Order: sequence, then C-alpha cells, then structure tokens
Amino acid sequence: MAIAQEKTVTKPGSNGPQSKQIEVPPSITVRSLAELMHISPIEIIKVLMSNGIMANINQVIDFDTVSIIGADMGYEVVQPKVEEKVVAEERPELPLHRRLIQNEDPANLRSRPPVVTVLGHVDHGKTTLLDSIRETSVVKGEAGGITQHIGAYKVFLGDKSITFLDTPGHAAFSAMRARGAQVTDLAILVVAADDGVMPQTREAVEHARAAQVPIIVALNKIDKANANPDRVKQELADINLVVEEWGGDTICVPISALENKGIDDLLENILLVTDVADLKANPNRLAQGVVIEGKLDKRRGVSATLLVQNGTLKDGDFVVVGEQYGRVRAMFNFNGKKIKKAGLSEPVSILGLSEVPDAGEFFEAAESEKDARAKVTAYRETHASVQKASIRAPMSLEDFFKQRQAGGDQTLRLVIKADVQGSLEPIINSLKDLGDEHLKIKILLEGTGNISESDVNLAVASGAIVVGFNVDVDPAAERVAEVEGVDVRQYSIIYKLIDDIDKALKGLLEPVYADKVIGRAEVRAVFKIGRKGNVAGSFILDGQITRNSMAKVIRNGKELHTGKLSSLKRFTEDVREVATGFECGIGVEGFDDFKEGDIIEAFVKERVN
Repeated sequence: MAIAQEKTVTKPGSNGPQSKQIEVPPSITVRSLAELMHISPIEIIKVLMSNGIMANINQVIDFDTVSIIGADMGYEVVQPKVEEKVVAEERPELPLHRRLIQNEDPANLRSRPPVVTVLGHVDHGKTTLLDSIRETSVVKGEAGGITQHIGAYKVFLGDKSITFLDTPGHAAFSAMRARGAQVTDLAILVVAADDGVMPQTREAVEHARAAQVPIIVALNKIDKANANPDRVKQELADINLVVEEWGGDTICVPISALENKGIDDLLENILLVTDVADLKANPNRLAQGVVIEGKLDKRRGVSATLLVQNGTLKDGDFVVVGEQYGRVRAMFNFNGKKIKKAGLSEPVSILGLSEVPDAGEFFEAAESEKDARAKVTAYRETHASVQKASIRAPMSLEDFFKQRQAGGDQTLRLVIKADVQGSLEPIINSLKDLGDEHLKIKILLEGTGNISESDVNLAVASGAIVVGFNVDVDPAAERVAEVEGVDVRQYSIIYKLIDDIDKALKGLLEPVYADKVIGRAEVRAVFKIGRKGNVAGSFILDGQITRNSMAKVIRNGKELHTGKLSSLKRFTEDVREVATGFECGIGVEGFDDFKEGDIIEAFVKERVN
C-alpha cells in the first residue's frame, strides 16, 4: 500500500492559521489513517458509524470515504501527485535472505548451504522421503540419530550440506510467506509414479511459483508395479512443468523413498540447481534469520527453532524477536547436541525467550541487552519489521482499479475455488478472455473444494483476491481473512462472478453494502415535544439502539418509513446507546406518526463485497 503523508499548507492570500493536509493512497486501513492523523482508530470508527458504515480497525476504506472523514476531522485530503506515469516491467520482490545482504560488503560474503522444502500431495511419500534422507545422509559419526524434533535438519554430501525444513507441506510454506519469511531456496515436489498429479500437487506448484522458488520433481514410488512415469510427466507438462528429457527445464529425478533408491541423485541435483543461484551471506556478523517454529516445553520452558540466514549466532547472545528479547541460555543442533555457535543456513533450537514466537517471525542478535531493548522499542514505534517489508498490502476487488490509476500494479491476482471441475473450467476460460496486454489477470491457484486457510495464506502472501463458486469458507480461513484483510468473494452464478471481475478491471465495480440489524424497540407511548413533533417512548426488545444508526418504522409487519435517528434520550439526557431491557425516547428524521405497538428496527450499513 502506498505511504500516506501529512503536511501543513497555507492557502494563498491567507494570513490565518495553517490548515492540515494529508496525502493518502486510493485505499488505506482505518489503523493507518488513524496513525497518520495522530488520533485513536476509535474516533475514525465513530465517524464511519455516524455515516452508517460499520468498520473494524483493519478495514480498508477508499479515498472518497477518507475525504468525508478528513472533513469531519479538519483535514484536507488529497491524493499523492503521480509523476509521469511509466508502466515498468513487474519485478519480483527480493526474498528476505537477499535483502539481508544488500548492504553487506561483497568481500565479506561467503557461500552458504541451500534451504529446501518438500511439498506434494498427501500419501505421495513426502514424510518417507524426508525420513530416508535423514537416515542415510546425516553427518557421519552422529550415532543415535536425531534425539529431538526441531522442524529442520541438515544433510551432508561430501564437503557440502543442505538444510531441509521439516514442515507439514505447502500450508505452512505459505503461512510463513504470509509473514514475509520466504526462507526456501528450492522446493522438492514429490509426485507418486503410480498416482500422478493430484489436487494438492497443483496447489503445491502454485505456492512454489507464487514464491518464485525453483522446483525439482522427485518422481517417487518408481519401484511399484503399476508405476507409469510417462503418464505422470504428461500430467506435469499439463501444469507447465515440462521435464528436461521432454525439452523443458524442470529436473525430474526418479526415486523410491521406501527403498532408498535415487536419494543421492536427488541431493546432487539440489546442489547443482542451488549452485547456480550463488547463495551467499556474511558469517562474520551478528546473526539474522527467521523463526521456524516455537513451542512451550514443560521442563525447559520456551523453545524456538531458528534458521540463521546471515551472520553467526553464539551461545549467550541477546536475540530480538518482534516485541520480545531474551538471552540464549542454551543452543542445540538438529541432532539435539548442545553447541556454542551456529553458522549460515544452520537450524538450531534455543532456550531463553520469554514467549513462544510465531513461525515466520524475523529475529536478529543484539550486541548487548541495552541494544536489544532499543530494537524492541524501535519495533513497537514503527509497527513494522524487516520480514514484513515485502508483503503486498491486502486489496479488495474495488481497490484494484484505483491502485492501477495511481500507477500501481497492473496484474489482478486471483485464487479460484469451485465446487466441481465442471464449474471451474468455464470460469477459468472466461477469466482468461478478460484484460489486455497491459492489464492482466493472473490465476495463482485454481481448484475444487471449500476455501481453506492455505488458500487465504497464499492470497495474503501474494496480494491476491479469493473467489469461490458454490463453495463455503472454512472457519480457520474466515478468521485469517478477517485478521489479514483478504477479500474473499463467494458466488453462485458464473456470469455474476465474471461480470464483477470485468467491472473491477474497468473501474466500474462499486462496493456492496447490506443492512445489519443491531437492535429492535417497541413503541409503548407517544410524546409530543413542541415543534419537534412526536417522540416514541420505547422499550428495547433486543440488541441495542445507537444514536448514529439508521432506523425502520414497522407497523403490523409493514415498513412505513426509513430514516436516520434524530434523537435518543434516557429521561431528559441525550445518550449514545440504549441496551436491551431499558426504556428510551426515540426520534426518527422525517417521521413522527408513531403509534403504540410500532417496532423501530435500528440498523447499520455493513460492507458485504
């Protein structure tokens, strides 16, 4: 989201006090606008309510709405001046590990081991492959193997090593990306030779592509009698993963994880692909990196698995993670062995933090406790951490055209879910016909089934909109979408879905609001108040009546009038709201023909699309 700015201006010819002027982008959250105006978000929410709009602190509001709020708050609201508009080629955002070394002296950089994630469909052998790699390729001499699970481990091939993230698939992969923590250098896509490309295979591919991570296919279960590698390769080609032997650029390694066949060949290809990427970092500095996982151990307290992406982490260092810091009391490698320091691409488990950190949070070591406290203070003041620098701002379908007019991104990213394949295909085909050479639609993921938390995480990480046809939204997905401000739209008519996307591209789509009833009152008596007309003496049946709400007057089930509440009193005092079970006096603009038994239904406008 574009950065809003505040400045003070003096109108020409005026010697009076200066007026405040703020520059805001086409859309901005309530929280960001409040920070810009140096007021509480509650004040902005009150103004929105007075205009019949219910909003939360993460609600994205458009420029026209901000202008109304600004006028009430004494601000002149203007859009940022757009320099000569140049449509630049979209450049991929740098992953965190690249940003960390941008300011490093190239002379201090050293090669580092690659970090790999294993993705694929359930039951295609991801866990078996990880177990096979771990058992055959851990460092020689470490008898007893792994004594504790820390979410990551290293394997060795000659004098080189590879770090594997032992995460539960692409859902966790995108959950970390949603926090800005793109830690993976390469994705291994496990596909069963006897089963082929399945829905989760497609999802995994789209998640890896959205992260712009190279993919190596591990064609597993080639030892089975019903294995059909050629059919699988054709299915891979259908999703634009053309293997090298077919003239493509996707490396495909046949393996049998169960029988430990092809494992060394797979590891060698990992090193081959990542060598080309020239992965480097500076080992001679304080550590920086990402939290892989955190947990609370009954015996040892808070334990956090960290992946060192730059620098070296030492026992006794102070570590800052978000709004907390702690001193490393003990540090263990992936085998559970206590160590004194951890270098580049090293996964380690540490003790010393006071709270369990979230996976994907950025961490950095500090020189002293004073320095650690200063970093925490800076984090709290700016409300921004290094790992969030690359996250795309949440965007609604209505915001897209405004962003494009302001010189923003020309690509509308979508995650499409439908009830059946027969519905999905015509939707995808119709969407591909929209847009032009400058204005594009990019479908990050298409699939059948309900909208899942993984789908929403992908949208968060990629700045996409989630569109569902005849499907529900999982409760976990709904919670993430609400917190992160992701626009999730549900349809039951295909042409309506296509029409809305087309209108969004052309700037014709308007927000849709629905009436949300917040309270009902029964008129028990009618009082005449001078020239002001009649006021309804009412009893609140349920919910609450608020002074800034709209109201419908209903008699015998028929709606007589709709208007804004003109007054709300308890006895002789004006009040902001009256709750269930209390009596009050209610006035409605444009109506005073109240009768005993009338129902006054208070409502607000709530955005539904």
